[in-house]
Amino acid sequence: MRWKRTIQLLDVHCEGEIGKVAIGGVPKIPGNSIAEQLHWLNTDPKGQELRRFLVLEPRGAPIGSVNLLLPAKHPEADAGFIILQPDQAHASSGSNSICVTTALLESGVVEMKEPETVVTLDTAAGLVRATATCRDGRCEKVRLTMVPSFVHELDVELDTPQWGRIKLDLCYGGIFYALVDVGQIGLTIEKSNAAALVQAGMVLKDAINRTMSVVHPEIPAISGVAYVMFRDIDADGAIRTCTTMWPGRADRSPCGTGNSANLATLHARGKAKVGDVFKSRSIIGSEFEVGLQAVTEVAGKPAIIPTITGRGFTFGLSQVALDPFDPMANGFAMTDVWGPSAGDI
Repeated sequence: MRWKRTIQLLDVHCEGEIGKVAIGGVPKIPGNSIAEQLHWLNTDPKGQELRRFLVLEPRGAPIGSVNLLLPAKHPEADAGFIILQPDQAHASSGSNSICVTTALLESGVVEMKEPETVVTLDTAAGLVRATATCRDGRCEKVRLTMVPSFVHELDVELDTPQWGRIKLDLCYGGIFYALVDVGQIGLTIEKSNAAALVQAGMVLKDAINRTMSVVHPEIPAISGVAYVMFRDIDADGAIRTCTTMWPGRADRSPCGTGNSANLATLHARGKAKVGDVFKSRSIIGSEFEVGLQAVTEVAGKPAIIPTITGRGFTFGLSQVALDPFDPMANGFAMTDVWGPSAGDI
C-alpha cells in the first residue's frame, strides 16, 4: 500500500468522552512553544489539513477528540499535546488530559510507578500536573492540577429571540466558556434532551462570539468562547453539566475545563473556598471530583487553581492512513449526523 501519511492512535475514553491519542506518526509542528504550535494548527493551511484528516469523515467521527502527542517545550514537562476537534485545535481539556496521561502510562511512553506516578503535561494554556493512581500495570484514576482559572465577567445579559433575555458567566478554565443555567432555556440536562441542548448551545455560542470579545490577557493564542456549558444542580447537590461542542454534540464527560471555569464563578460568588471538593455529573451520569486547591492571580485578576479527578480507559489501537489518490483527503461532515452547523465545515 502506498500511503501518503500514517498516524497511530491509542483509543482512550475518560468517563465516556473519547480522546484518542496520536502516539506515532505525528508530523513536526512548527513553533517554539505549544501555544505557537496551537496557533500554527489553527492558521496555517497545512495545520488545518492535518486536523481535518484526523477528525472529519471518512477517517474521523462526530464524537470525541484526537490529541496530538508532541515533544514537551517546557523543561519541567514529560510531554506536550494539543486537542484537535472539528472546529479548530484547542488549548486545554480535562478529559483529554486524563486520556493523554492514561495513554502515556499504559503504553509505556512514560514509565509507570506504583502506587502513584506524576506526569507533567505541556499545553498551550500552561502546565497541567497529573497525579495518576496506578496498580497492576494500569492507571486507575488521574487527579489533574489545572491551569489558573478566572472569571472574565459574571451575569452578562444576552437578548435572544428564542428565550428572551438570559444571563451567562464568561469564564476561563483553560479555554473560554459561556456558562448558562439550563432552566433559562426551558430544558433539563438529560440524555433525551441532548439534541435540543446542543442546538441551543450552537445558537448561543454564535451569538456570544458575534457580540462579545474575550482574549486571554497573557496568551493571545487563546481567544473567543470555545463552548457553551449548561449547568444545573442535582438533588444530591452534585453539579450537573452539559458542554455543547461544535458542530453539534454534547460532551459525554462532566468536562474538566468547564468545571474549572464554573469553580471560578463559585469562588467569585463566595460559594467555594480553598479545600472544598464538589461532585460534578455529566449528561450520561459519569462523575468528576472538582477541588479548589489554591487562589492566585492572572494579569492582576483573581484566579483559582482547580483540581479535576476522573478515570481514563484504553479500548483499542488503530492506524489511520491517507491514500495519495483519495479525493476526500480534506475530510467532510454532513448535517445528518454532525448537526445543522456542519453545513459550515
